[in-house]
Amino acid sequence: MKTMIVLFGAAALSVSAGIAQARDLGPDEALKLRDAGTIEPFETLNATALALHPGGKIEETELEEEYGRYIYQLEVRDTQGLQWDIELDASNAQVLKNQQDD
Repeated sequence: MKTMIVLFGAAALSVSAGIAQARDLGPDEALKLRDAGTIEPFETLNATALALHPGGKIEETELEEEYGRYIYQLEVRDTQGLQWDIELDASNAQVLKNQQDD
């Protein structure tokens, strides 16, 4: 029984540690990263996302730091009205995720 409690506690700590690794970045910090050349310009990132869904419109964006990597997240609505969740590596505009939102 004690072993189960210890294992459960360790698993819970692992999960919570993983959650704590993602951090939302505010506009000031995002602009500093862009100006320093650490991340691509937002125009480049937005164009990359919109190229996946020509004619689509960006509805929401967010920049996060996850495990030392900058991830640019977008919600795009395509011309058929479908919503897409897109994630880009902000340092090089590589597409990490392009998934239709349920």
